[in-house]
Amino acid sequence: MKAFYASEQRRHDPKAFLSSGAPRPNPEQPERVERLLAGAGAAGCEIARPRNHGLDPIAAVHTPEYLDFLQHIHARWQRIPGASAEVIPNIHPIARIGGYPASAVGQAGYHMADTACPISAETWESACWSAWSAVDAADAVLSGEPAAYALCRPPGHHAFVDLAGGFCFINNSAVAAQRLRREAARVAILDIDLHHGNGTQGIFYARPDVLTVSIHADPVRFYPFFWGHAAERGEGPGLGYNLNLPLALKSGDQEFLTALEIALRRIRAFAPNALVVALGLDAFEGDPFGGLSVTTPGFARMAAAIGKLDLPTVVVQEGGYLCDALSDNLTAFLTGLGR
Repeated sequence: MKAFYASEQRRHDPKAFLSSGAPRPNPEQPERVERLLAGAGAAGCEIARPRNHGLDPIAAVHTPEYLDFLQHIHARWQRIPGASAEVIPNIHPIARIGGYPASAVGQAGYHMADTACPISAETWESACWSAWSAVDAADAVLSGEPAAYALCRPPGHHAFVDLAGGFCFINNSAVAAQRLRREAARVAILDIDLHHGNGTQGIFYARPDVLTVSIHADPVRFYPFFWGHAAERGEGPGLGYNLNLPLALKSGDQEFLTALEIALRRIRAFAPNALVVALGLDAFEGDPFGGLSVTTPGFARMAAAIGKLDLPTVVVQEGGYLCDALSDNLTAFLTGLGR
């Protein structure tokens, strides 16, 4: 399987985030790259550097207002007397239907959903290369590869069309799906991250050409809290094109695989021409977030079931944080996919 990654993706190095009101070390660390590269290598992947695709595939998903913000906000932030080293919002609108602020502080609140996505001088470049890895993986599949892996870091599935959040800036899975739509009439996105892919859902919520399916820890008591509930089915032309399968906290292999069968049945009913798997390895029983209890063999079983769809497949890395089994979990999934 071909895999795509650029060394610039390592430069984004967030220092902290707020958890339950307390500052803590940010778990989305550059060291994740080394673990994931080792896992992809052990699965026999051929690692290639993606091309610089410019803004075209990113602007196909995100608003120009938001992309301008991401590109320039750090430099603007640094001109504020006494500002923090990283851009972290301290105010959020209760509704985003009024005017658009001119100040850097106001725009940070407008375009950043939480404090888990600090922006440094390196963030924009890293996020672009992460997205371009997803683009090249999609292009590889469009060129005839049965599957390709995008080692996307920073991740992306919490990013909306104009909103960062949850360690995410550019929605790599959405970028890959939109790229596939060049030739695929219908694309399915299957998100198996610990956390609901709220940004991905939001981007495609009113569209019938992209089916979004997510298996995740129940948001009634888990991030992202406000999205990911079973009643969310899409809206307008997209009604019936979104499926959420929330799991009770600490659910393990059997519960996840049972939900996966429901997800795969829905995907088959959609009859897609291509598939994006938003791969979170943070559902692992030993992941620092501790929300679910999937085992390493469980990831292999998941992948084998997904592989039976026999669809051109782009695997986009989402979560999965520093633990001893991170590499092994990726190897298990990529090997189990059998593509």
